[in-house]
Formats: sequence, C-alpha cells, structure tokens
Amino acid sequence: MKPMSGILGEVYAARFLRDRGYSLRAANFGCRFGELDIVASPPGQDDLLAVVEVKARLEGSMLRPIEAVTAQKVERIKLATRVYLQAAGLKDVQLRFDVIEVWLNEQFEVTRVEHLPNAYT
Repeated sequence: MKPMSGILGEVYAARFLRDRGYSLRAANFGCRFGELDIVASPPGQDDLLAVVEVKARLEGSMLRPIEAVTAQKVERIKLATRVYLQAAGLKDVQLRFDVIEVWLNEQFEVTRVEHLPNAYT
C-alpha cells in the first residue's frame, strides 16, 4: 500500500501537469515490472510521451525526492513502459523520462513542486 505522501504527490503532480497543458494518457499503470505513475503528452506534442515518476517527501528529509529513483527503479520503469506501449498499441512515439518532486509539510500540504524533464535516460 502506498503511503499517504505518495498518493498526495501523485494527485498533485497530475494536476500540476494538467494545469500546464499536458494531456494525461495514463495514471498508475501497473504490470509485473512495476507501476508507471503518470504517462502524459506535453502541450501540442501528441507524438511525445513523458513517463513521469512522482516522488514525494516531507520537508526536512535528508534526501531530495529524485534520489529515491535508483538505477534498479529506472530499469523497472523502462520495462513497464515497454508493456504500456504494447498494451496501448503505440509504436511511433518519442519517450521522455521525467521526475516530479513534491515536498509536503507536516500537515501533508504541498509546499514545493519541481518538474525535472529528461531526469534520466
């Protein structure tokens, strides 16, 4: 089960992207390799898919949220992306792997968001 901070982070990240004109294609797509938090297309770029990993942390955490995206996690995301593309029948699309960092205060209110396009390859 996902912690409350993770759920809130994903909800806020989806809103953040929509507010910036992204078209959300999928959320919480799961397969045997893991889960894709958000799959979205930037405004006017339907041939580009941003596979977005959302990481939320409480303020005062020792590490930045992106530091939780390990090499193993990246590999699982890439494998899950292949499954998603096949399931969605998508072939000729460009991929971009983003991270959205969400910081929360002790009351679980969002205090900061950072979108990192092309966070890893």
